[in-house]
Amino acid sequence: MKQDILNLDNKVVGSIELDKSIFGLEVCADILHRVVVWQLARLQAGTHKTKGRSEVALTPAKPFKQKGGGRARQGSRKGTQFRKGGVVFGPVVRDHSHDLTKKFRKLGLKTALSAKAKEGNLVIIDEAKLAEPKTKLLNEKLTACGLNNSLFIDGKEVDTNFALASRNLIGVDVLPTVGANVYDILRREKLVLTKDAVVCLGERLK
Repeated sequence: MKQDILNLDNKVVGSIELDKSIFGLEVCADILHRVVVWQLARLQAGTHKTKGRSEVALTPAKPFKQKGGGRARQGSRKGTQFRKGGVVFGPVVRDHSHDLTKKFRKLGLKTALSAKAKEGNLVIIDEAKLAEPKTKLLNEKLTACGLNNSLFIDGKEVDTNFALASRNLIGVDVLPTVGANVYDILRREKLVLTKDAVVCLGERLK
């Protein structure tokens, strides 16, 4: 798979050969769905909590006599039918994450890259660097290239000026290769890889 290499001025500066085993796989929605669900489950804090009737700070004493009051019998104010009483089957602190094998996670990332390539939303640039951290300058370049809704993936490290300039741009994310993931790739319209990113992804996914 051969693809043109552009620069931030939207000019072709060369070409690159993409590995079919990474960028040319058949796109399977089930694989992408399972990896995204796994990622989002790991992001959940799981700190939601309500108090049951054994935890609420109320007296366990019988609120009134068993008979003679004309009311239904009650054994405690902690009952779920009372105001400030316990909650039945409420949420408790727990871990939402579940296991997904490394092999499957790697396949998911390959599938996401292949999906962007198949859609024509994969862009390769020579480098993601700026001489100065100017958001206005970067915004003008991205608008001219049609990359206002895109994820930039650089090599092992992200250029500081580029990261600072993109920080206030809505719809633009920047990650190093080690941070490349299925969810962030799919949530943006365009995927922009630098030449270094292509090499690093090849080493990571081989």
